[in-house]
Amino acid sequence: MTLWHIDPELLGRYARGDSGEAQAFSVEAHLQACARCRTALAPLADRERHELVWLEVVDALDAAQAGPFERWLARLGVPGHSARLLAATPSLRGSWLAAVAAALGFAVVAAQGSHAGLLVFLLLAPVLPVAGVAAAYGPGVDPTYEVGVAAPMTGWRLLLLRAVVVLAATTALAAGAAALLPGLGWEAIAWLLPSLGLTLATLALATVTSPLRAATLVALVWTGVAWAVWRLTHDGFALFGQVGQLASALLAVVAVVVLVARRDRFDQGEPL
Repeated sequence: MTLWHIDPELLGRYARGDSGEAQAFSVEAHLQACARCRTALAPLADRERHELVWLEVVDALDAAQAGPFERWLARLGVPGHSARLLAATPSLRGSWLAAVAAALGFAVVAAQGSHAGLLVFLLLAPVLPVAGVAAAYGPGVDPTYEVGVAAPMTGWRLLLLRAVVVLAATTALAAGAAALLPGLGWEAIAWLLPSLGLTLATLALATVTSPLRAATLVALVWTGVAWAVWRLTHDGFALFGQVGQLASALLAVVAVVVLVARRDRFDQGEPL
């Protein structure tokens, strides 16, 4: 409760924005504690002006600073809302890409010392984009999942866009690491087709389960196949030979067929 109230003339000048700065501060401090003066001020307020001020405040609070990746996408012509959703991909953050680069770095260092280290690189490189797809979209892995659901695009289109960008980023890192491999033989590109095949297989499986489960299954199958090939041939590199490359290409083709055949499910907005 207050023992005094604002003079009606001063209240009117405050409502019109004609009061001095010192008087405005005093009026505002009093209004916080006096319901009677707030009630008296309400009919004098310029609603249109207050709405404009409020909208400016909301815009200032909601406007997030675009990061380098988002600005780069905007320069490429990607629409603003799509650029914002792509830039929010968890597997495109600096920490994630740094972890991928570190894993590739350790593999390259191992490859300098032995053929076993080179095999580790070849087995690791195709799985990295699969892990990126797993962390690209879905509840529990994407902190912006609810925002993506409310975005003007289906969940499948968002996952597909993010997967393409994740694959491109991971492939670029792996290619840079491959350039550091000793000898720069066929091993420098032997991981490319398996990487494409495994990523597309993950997306195809994501039409029936979550991306995280799909990626986990693909990674487990890849590990099992690598172990089986080594047991049968006693040569881990056989997985990346002509038969292995043909199998990876066939896997990619089958995955694309599945994606095209099941695209209507996601176009109808069904959740992943």
